[in-house]
Amino acid sequence: MLAAERKLRIVELVKQKHVATVSALAKEFHVHEATIRRDLAEIEQEGLLRRTHGGVIVDKGANIEPSFTERVSDQLDQKMRIGKKAASLIEDGDHIILDSGTTTMHIAQNLVNRSNITVITNDMNVAAELRDSPGITVIVTGGTLYHSSFMLNGMYTDQILKSLHVNKAFIGIPAIHPKFGLTHPEAELVPTKKGMILASQEVIVVADDTKIGKVSLHTVAPVTDVHTFITGSEASEAQIKLFKEAGIDVITV
Repeated sequence: MLAAERKLRIVELVKQKHVATVSALAKEFHVHEATIRRDLAEIEQEGLLRRTHGGVIVDKGANIEPSFTERVSDQLDQKMRIGKKAASLIEDGDHIILDSGTTTMHIAQNLVNRSNITVITNDMNVAAELRDSPGITVIVTGGTLYHSSFMLNGMYTDQILKSLHVNKAFIGIPAIHPKFGLTHPEAELVPTKKGMILASQEVIVVADDTKIGKVSLHTVAPVTDVHTFITGSEASEAQIKLFKEAGIDVITV
């Protein structure tokens, strides 16, 4: 078995059991413990699992999404790069959806001087970024306001999305995995993201490298629903390779 395949299977095994030991993994894959330790060091560096004292490996999942205040400054440089690249994929005349999130906010910041673009969003922060952009038509979905993040969500949001047909949807997600797809820890946010994906001809996921390989409780969409994935150059070649093998156009910046 190739090292890349073994590492992927180690991650999947630990995510299923939530915990494992070096000795147990060595027996499972019929290799020396030193080999497993080397694999785990690389996996941990990629942010997929976490080792604790005593040789115990635990799932570094995405079961709780940090607060908006924490997220807005986390991986800031990477999010700015992702936002700039994502904006460059938007063409004059496009109708697009910008999902709520701290990364999509940077896409909006790179559109302020553009024209002949329609932006649909459920994020008041995104709409505010474009308030002084006369060339951008901004449609806010409506819905229930989440005071902590200025996001709109719920029944009214979902109803609006069902009536739309756009060229591109830029989706933010706390967990993206080459096998388990897009997942989210909060069930009430899943229908809106599903609606955005269904409304779009092209689905573009924007997520920094810390989201890669994570799996959360609720499925948003299979990885096959994603056309393009934009992430930071911090992502490893091993991580990117798995998404490319799934048929996704991966852009690192």
